[in-house]
Amino acid sequence: MELRHLNYFKAVAEELNYRKAAERLFISQPGLSRQIKQLEEELDVQLFERDKKHVTLTAAGSYLKSEVDFVLNHLETTKVQLKEIAAGREGELRIGFLGSASNQILPELLHRLTDAFPKITTSLEELSNQLQVEMIQKDELDLGFVRLASVPGELEKKAVLRDSFSLVVPKNHPVQVSDFHSLSQFSEESFILFSSDYSNFYYEQIMGICREAGFQPQVRHKSVHALTIFRLVENGLGVAIIPTSLKEGYDLKVRFMEIPDSSQFTELSVIWKPENRNPVLEKVLSLI
Repeated sequence: MELRHLNYFKAVAEELNYRKAAERLFISQPGLSRQIKQLEEELDVQLFERDKKHVTLTAAGSYLKSEVDFVLNHLETTKVQLKEIAAGREGELRIGFLGSASNQILPELLHRLTDAFPKITTSLEELSNQLQVEMIQKDELDLGFVRLASVPGELEKKAVLRDSFSLVVPKNHPVQVSDFHSLSQFSEESFILFSSDYSNFYYEQIMGICREAGFQPQVRHKSVHALTIFRLVENGLGVAIIPTSLKEGYDLKVRFMEIPDSSQFTELSVIWKPENRNPVLEKVLSLI
């Protein structure tokens, strides 16, 4: 078995179409079929079910796909680390994060990292909760900052920030902080919320806060980006509920008011895979 066999298998497994996979790999379709046949003969298993119209993975093929993702991602990580070491740096840490982590937690971590390990570089990418989990499982990320109640068993999770919720209203809204006694005062307002794509758990928490106040919110707009939500509030399209820490770092014509007497809170957590072999990760975990 050679590395090219794994790359060819990965392309077919993702495309489930030999013609498209061959075009992606810049090889002929008959040539690709021969390579897959060689791999099946080498492993002594059938990896694909194939007829004139469809290509599907067998059970063995599905298992190999997850393993190939891990192997190829690990090889790519190794190549990056080798280049970092050759350039006199200690390595690279790949971090995924939700936008709310970039206001306080992430900058603080990067400051600590720079002070403790100045030769470590970072690659940062804002991603949804689910995508971070999937990429950490595949070793495409080393760390993730998420808002999730739980993660798959092979990952570790540690809460790094416990946060209350705040209401965001236009600056000219008649209800002032001193007048804000209950969320029920806004039961007739239109709401702009983080989409359930951001975090289904978080979305349900917001629904719970409104139920506690005795109403079902009229959700008019959804987004996965805080700035978009704030802009919509600024333009009078509704009010929003956000983690209180998100109010930092914006200069907009909105007002943030912490929701009084709510039993709900939200946690920002860091997640990682203990089996991740990036040598930089262990050093950074000590800072967290």
